[in-house]
Amino acid sequence: MAPPDRYVVIGHPVAHSKSPDIHARFAAQTGQNLNYDRLLAPQDGFVETVRAFIAKGGKGANVTVPFKLEAYAFATELTARAQAAGAVNTLKFDGDKILGDNTDGVGLVSDIVRNAGVGITGKRVLLLGAGGAARGVILPLLNVRPNELIIANRTVSKAEQLAQPFRQQFVDQVSVKTSEFANLQGAFDIIINATSASLSHEVPPLPHSLITERTFAYDMMYGRQPTVFMQFAAKHGATVRDGLGMLVEQAAESFFVWRGVRPQTNAVFSELRKQLS
Repeated sequence: MAPPDRYVVIGHPVAHSKSPDIHARFAAQTGQNLNYDRLLAPQDGFVETVRAFIAKGGKGANVTVPFKLEAYAFATELTARAQAAGAVNTLKFDGDKILGDNTDGVGLVSDIVRNAGVGITGKRVLLLGAGGAARGVILPLLNVRPNELIIANRTVSKAEQLAQPFRQQFVDQVSVKTSEFANLQGAFDIIINATSASLSHEVPPLPHSLITERTFAYDMMYGRQPTVFMQFAAKHGATVRDGLGMLVEQAAESFFVWRGVRPQTNAVFSELRKQLS
């Protein structure tokens, strides 16, 4: 039997990553012959670490903080969604070619639409934040054609900078707008928190009127307990969900990029949820 193909998740830190557990389950489920490990790279040594891994026969890598921008620059070829995100979380090595992809947005959309059963097409969607997490999911969100996407941030100029290229691309298909948090008006069907506020147990300063019992509120963060954003949204009547499913779905998309096989995610998601409880 041939030796297993090698994959890693590269980051700094990386010991906390659940990716090896997820991909081990995907490999067992699909019968793919691969090993997947964690690889700690020095903060100033990402490229050297990846080159050494490739030299040892590495086939691909997931990339986590703080290296997604370096991975973008390192790739010799970029997918459309990586170009739109301006960052790479998935690398595939094939001879001299290094393909850079970003599976975060597809993971988010898959979790909302397929797993949560919430349609995005034709809906009024609010995306909170204008950093890398937000940028990584805009194109996949727009591809499923919401009626309106509003990108909100404390500094509206940063949101505007983010929105402009997408507004031009989808000019006849989706209304793409920007706002400061405090100036938001009207109820939303879907609110997605792409800020890091939950890490510091804070909630973006949102008017309560944005949320009704018909609102679906999603936090990209996840943990043992609902995030403060989820608690805030639930208090005002929303249905809420955290980002654990996004983690599993983006991993499944990476697996598909590498292996051409799409694993089933439900059982893996359930196992991870049990581990957190």
